[in-house]
Amino acid sequence: MNRLFLPHPLFPVLAACAMAATVPAPAAGPGLNLTVDRSDAIYAPGDEATFTITTTAGTEITWTTSLDGHRTLATGKETTFGTEPMRVTATLDRPGFLLFTATTTDSDGKPLKAEAAAAFSPEAIAPSLPAPDDFDAFWSDEQKKLAAIPIRPAVTPVTLAAPSDANLEAFDVSVPCEEKGPPVTGYLALPKAAAPKSLPAVLWVHGAGVRGSSLPAALAGARDGFLSMDINAHGLPNGRPEEFYKGVANGALKTYRTDGNTSRETVYFRGMFVRLQRALDFLASRPEWNGRVLAVVGHSQGGYQALVAGGLDPRVSFIGSGVPAGCDHTGMKADRISGWPKLVAMTASGAPNAASLEASRYVDAVNFASRCKAVAIVSVGFIDRTCPPTSVYAAYNALKGPKTILNRPAMGHVAPEDIKAEFRKRLLKHALQDSNL
Repeated sequence: MNRLFLPHPLFPVLAACAMAATVPAPAAGPGLNLTVDRSDAIYAPGDEATFTITTTAGTEITWTTSLDGHRTLATGKETTFGTEPMRVTATLDRPGFLLFTATTTDSDGKPLKAEAAAAFSPEAIAPSLPAPDDFDAFWSDEQKKLAAIPIRPAVTPVTLAAPSDANLEAFDVSVPCEEKGPPVTGYLALPKAAAPKSLPAVLWVHGAGVRGSSLPAALAGARDGFLSMDINAHGLPNGRPEEFYKGVANGALKTYRTDGNTSRETVYFRGMFVRLQRALDFLASRPEWNGRVLAVVGHSQGGYQALVAGGLDPRVSFIGSGVPAGCDHTGMKADRISGWPKLVAMTASGAPNAASLEASRYVDAVNFASRCKAVAIVSVGFIDRTCPPTSVYAAYNALKGPKTILNRPAMGHVAPEDIKAEFRKRLLKHALQDSNL
């Protein structure tokens, strides 16, 4: 039976690498508060959601409702008297999310803003477009080209100074991927003297931004008894000074999120996902891997990569996808919003660029999710303006395996401690269940 060590929580040390590009939820300012009448904020199409606004600052409230921030549905302006609550009802006649925004000013003229949302049958939100007919053929060809390049990693031991890590070993790893592209780079950590085929494996993937891999994240997984690897999203060398990564972020990778977005061959995320596949291949090649548990966990852009991994590689048995980016790039085709990175270029007339629209379909998390049979846990914030809930649910609903979604009606684009803890709990449960087979 495999043993999992539980002395240290995994996720707190991952916050910096997994969520560096996230932003806090839009908080109500002092004197302005907004609530919706159901605690779960979930309704059926045609139901009325009642939003209640209270304020102790200012008397004039301006409000808007929108399709999850995509298109304004209604606006209004009301005057309140004293502390008397103001109520507005709204509905949708189709599955989706209705975002309610209220604004006012305080006595000093400072603007105040609060947001709330209502979900209308979110489990019925479907992808805006189907996957391209040759989606599987395209990615199979990418995998074949990658497989032709031998897995010949450069593995450099890392000195661990903490006495608590005396039973662990760690390595700085670089594995070749494409002839004209960067390698996959990361830190690998595992219990010392692990027997062959004894360890479950977990891959930690990063949110948006430019940084090196996280040794603390890799070590946290190893303390929990995993063959644990943390990779950075761009194949950059690890352990460089912060100025190095800032330079790359302001230089070669300044616009990476939309680079090459008019072709499936050149779109930046194609290369990112090739590196993701190579990282999985590397973990699977390690003699310590038990051959059964292969997990991928991340938030935001990391949540995007987790969904992709689950659909790209059938060996992936578990994914933790927090507030995932990259979902439903083509949302505008169904009069809906898409998530970061807003990959589809728009023309001056407001229509999607045809080439960009087509390229985006090959790197859409929705299309990978529809091929993912792994156990999945996903989180979603109903007032997330970066990775809107409409797009997240389009991907979640497409997942084919056992799945759980953590709905957070008052949450924006964050990964709070309770969600990190629940992801870790589910990951450990998945590994423990496997060890008891």
